Amino acid sequence: MRNIDQWKPSKFVRTKGRLRASRDTKAVGVASRVVADLTARFYESMLPKYASGRLIDLGCGYVPLYDAYKGYVSSVTCVDWASSAHPSPHLDHEQDLNSALALPDASFDTVLLSDVLEHIRKPQVLMNEMHRILGSGGRVILNVPFIKGIHEQPHDYHRFTRFALLSMAEEAGFEVTYLEPLGGMPEVLGDLFARMLRDLPFGGYTLAKWVQAYTGWFAGSGWGKKLSQRTAEEHPLGHGVVLTKR
Repeated sequence: MRNIDQWKPSKFVRTKGRLRASRDTKAVGVASRVVADLTARFYESMLPKYASGRLIDLGCGYVPLYDAYKGYVSSVTCVDWASSAHPSPHLDHEQDLNSALALPDASFDTVLLSDVLEHIRKPQVLMNEMHRILGSGGRVILNVPFIKGIHEQPHDYHRFTRFALLSMAEEAGFEVTYLEPLGGMPEVLGDLFARMLRDLPFGGYTLAKWVQAYTGWFAGSGWGKKLSQRTAEEHPLGHGVVLTKR
């Protein structure tokens, strides 16, 4: 990873020792805080268990998860495409992730793929390539959206069910170690409502901020957790996945 001394938190920050979405609207939109908080919790839980050795951060952008995984790996390689919407001073390799990766076989122990797969025209090709560049027992740790508006146009191609993720992983030769729906109906409704309010000409920002805060509070309450868990399989905001190369 280049220019490590220049790295600073962007999408994710630590607050009272916990990883969560930044409240800086330049890093995370006001209507995206709930889904970003869910994503932060997923990585905070999975990285200590599964990140190790030589890590490659594909579609790295500003490398927002560096602080969360740096203590568990021996090296970090940052890869992104030249036309990324998030140009990074930490880039080690420019690479079109839609094509074969210009990297040796079995050269990494961990692949991180955060909010990237939906932007790949042929995701199975990238899934196969991740399998190729991993050593035996290597892991892929990734998250994808399921309910999310069009973003980073025109490079937004897919939304993934858990069945699609299982199928692609199996075809590539991976074992699915962990698959978790991120959020359920309370988070979905709060997310959609906040996005609608955000675009109001007057007071939209404040209303969206309030809805996101209330959604986070309710989803963390006893009733909210139960409702979220009961509805997550059919109505997730996204998925978090860990794959292992056999």
